[in-house]
Amino acid sequence: MFDGLPLAWFQPFIDTATGRIAGVEALGRLRQDDGQVQSVGPLFTDPRTLPAALRRLDRQIRGNALSRLHEAPPEWFLSLNMSPRWISRLRDNQPLPSLSQLQRHGVAPQRIVFEITELGGDSRRLTEVVQRYRDAGARIAIDDFGAGYSQLDRVLALQPDILKLDMRLFQAAARGGPSSEVVKALAQMAEKTGCWIIAEGVETEAELNFALECGSRYVQGYLFARAEPDFFPTDAFVSRFAALRERYVQGKLQERARLMQLRQQLIKLMALLHPWAQAGAPLSELPKLDAYPWLLRFYQCDRHGTQLTPNMEWRQHAWHADTSYVGHNWSWRPYFYHLLAEGWDERRLILSNTYRDATSNQYCLTAGQFFDNGQRLLLIDVDAVRF
Repeated sequence: MFDGLPLAWFQPFIDTATGRIAGVEALGRLRQDDGQVQSVGPLFTDPRTLPAALRRLDRQIRGNALSRLHEAPPEWFLSLNMSPRWISRLRDNQPLPSLSQLQRHGVAPQRIVFEITELGGDSRRLTEVVQRYRDAGARIAIDDFGAGYSQLDRVLALQPDILKLDMRLFQAAARGGPSSEVVKALAQMAEKTGCWIIAEGVETEAELNFALECGSRYVQGYLFARAEPDFFPTDAFVSRFAALRERYVQGKLQERARLMQLRQQLIKLMALLHPWAQAGAPLSELPKLDAYPWLLRFYQCDRHGTQLTPNMEWRQHAWHADTSYVGHNWSWRPYFYHLLAEGWDERRLILSNTYRDATSNQYCLTAGQFFDNGQRLLLIDVDAVRF
């Protein structure tokens, strides 16, 4: 037996398109006789807690949440956590307890998101049960996406409707660094597979901005609300979210303005370097480039992407020629496709997206422009952080 009355508290999901509450997640609490409330989370991670007692507690909390869903607006969804370990214990064709609970409480499955937690459980049985949930009309989410490699296998097997980014990974990624690129890649994968992204653990404006950068459909976290025993009004956070979103958009506009300024400077730099490159002049005759402190290197390729010249690199307060990459072919890189598709006829400058250079471990942009009647290509690598 557990000390306290099992209850469901509710933490809202904010729709990033409207700022309105789109649904809530049911989170377990135990209310003591003195009115104090404790989370049941530690009980579910304590190996000493008997599984049968946990299943009973979970169903009580879920039943409490379902019994109160009629108090919420009819367009809201309710997210319920489901353990794969418990699903694995079900017999073939056994009625699903969760669907039976929905029927008893008169809740349409279309309002329910079953959130698959943890990495355990029998994969075959889990896939079968998830399909039965989906056939009934419920949606499927995978929690803590990105927390383990096997999650990728689970995504392919279950084909979820929603992916919840792992909170610790998400918060680390919002601070920048390599994990940022990992989470963006996960978000792009989700988009390509038709999944909506939920960013949970959004506690700061910077984390909200990163969630929007990742294309999150919903956000959840203390920046807006903790779990509460009662439902918030649907429009409770609309004004605040709109102000935060506007600041994010203004920041992106400023980034775009800086990028446009960089493009103009690169056009001038290209015009400065083209005569030098066209003449095949030595480094000693290189034009003065002090006005471009973010310039990392430049080199030439033929129209097929094969590098013709050394990398001209700025090191130790001087320009040096690195011959390591002469003869390498870069035609497979995305910026080269763009150059061929967009820059060939008009000979205009093409600028790549920001990427991390594998050799220098720096964030870079690459600009390219054809010259010499389209027979050669001048490529410039720029330090994206300094600009």
